[in-house]
Order: sequence, then structure tokens, then C-alpha cells
Amino acid sequence: QVQLVESGGGLVQPGGSLRLSCAASGSISSGNAMGWYRQVPGKQRELVALITSGGSTNYADSVKGRFTISRDNAKNTAFLQMNSLKPEDTAVYYCEYTDYMGNVRWGQGTQVTVSS
Repeated sequence: QVQLVESGGGLVQPGGSLRLSCAASGSISSGNAMGWYRQVPGKQRELVALITSGGSTNYADSVKGRFTISRDNAKNTAFLQMNSLKPEDTAVYYCEYTDYMGNVRWGQGTQVTVSS
């Protein structure tokens, strides 16, 4: 099994930046993908950004140009650099790992609050 540990959430003012990290451990397979999703109360969890082990990326339209996803394959860690944060980015952010067979694992979530 794969375990995910997230870090880096917190409170930031509008226009500020945060960097989230997600470290994966356990039975890491090649051909995997790691991503970040977010959820606010009463709404469905939504994709923020995704990156494959080969480096291909995908972003939600709402974060394009502001957020950057990256990964360090040697350390099995994914990062989400969030710039120009807006109040509507406030949510619990979850790290997600998908192996080559499509099995999904989730992190415990980290709160990001954008407020003045």
C-alpha cells in the first residue's frame, strides 16, 4: 500500500503564496500519477492539478497561470506551488496517488485559508 503525507497548508493573505508537499511511501509503482484536489463544505472534491511520473501535467482552468505542480521522483514527492492566491482558493487540499492499475490513495488533507 501507499501512504501519503501532506504538509504546507496554512493561512495566507490574498495575493500571497503557499507551497504544498505530498510525500508518498510504501509500494510505489512506475507509471503513477500524483495530484492535488480541493474541497469546500457542501461541494464536491475537484481536481486542482495532476502530474504523471513522466512529467505531463493538467490544471483546472481556475488555477492556470497561478499554480504549478511538480514532483521529485527520486523522493516520491509532489509539490503544489500556489501563487496569487484568492479567497476562493480556500479549501481543504488533498493529495492523490494513482498507480498504473488505477488504484487511488488519498492523503489526510491540509487546510488552505486565504483571508485578510
